[in-house]
Amino acid sequence: MLKKILVATDGSECSRRALKTALVFARKFNAEVELLFVTVDQVIYSFGEAVSYVASPEQIEREGEIALNATLEGIDISDITLKKKRLPGNPGNVIIQEVENENIDMVVMGSHGYGAIVGSILGSVSHKVLHGAKCLVLIAK
Repeated sequence: MLKKILVATDGSECSRRALKTALVFARKFNAEVELLFVTVDQVIYSFGEAVSYVASPEQIEREGEIALNATLEGIDISDITLKKKRLPGNPGNVIIQEVENENIDMVVMGSHGYGAIVGSILGSVSHKVLHGAKCLVLIAK
């Protein structure tokens, strides 16, 4: 039985499809949905040195609100308990940590479908979560 479903979003159409898929499960099992946006910490290389940039709380709030609203736009969630959350960090790591901290039963996330070669070069959040999360993981295409 599913009690808590986490939907990772970046505000894209793939994330909207993931949310719609998660809502089907949430309605069937009367589960709570957590919609999570992770603001990526950036590393900037300057003269051969890596300089870490950590987003300010205001930036996390602003970017997160834009992505969360874009994901929710036009989707009926009136019968769903939905919690919106914004966190900073590496998306794969943050999602896996959130699964553990919040006792998430299922993660639903979209796939951008870059393919094996490009996906391996760019890194794949969905791949990391699929192999690292200790719960069900559904990748919505």
